[in-house]
Amino acid sequence: MSPTHIGENPLMADVTMHKDVAYLSGQVAMEARNAPFADQARAVFARIDDLLAQAGTDRSRLLTASIWLVDLDDFAEFNVLWRDWLKDQRPPARATVGASLVLPGLKLEIQVTAAVRI
Repeated sequence: MSPTHIGENPLMADVTMHKDVAYLSGQVAMEARNAPFADQARAVFARIDDLLAQAGTDRSRLLTASIWLVDLDDFAEFNVLWRDWLKDQRPPARATVGASLVLPGLKLEIQVTAAVRI
């Protein structure tokens, strides 16, 4: 079974699917650059929801999440927003680190992996 891709461009795909797993590339809030942290986080969550839907899955099937925060002072706020986004879903395995991002004005990046069928 060959991998399939959603949203390919010359550098990467937004989603690579193999077997029953969807691997999302890191998502940032390009349209909300320079916006407050909470606005960027919500934009990234919405983008992830959209890509998961295109892959035939949703946040209830998340397996892993990697989060990069430009400012670790945003960690507590991120956790509140994360819990709100997950609602009553069980949280996936997760790593959160502080990091510089490539484009100025971006405050976070999130990469997730999700099961397509359970």
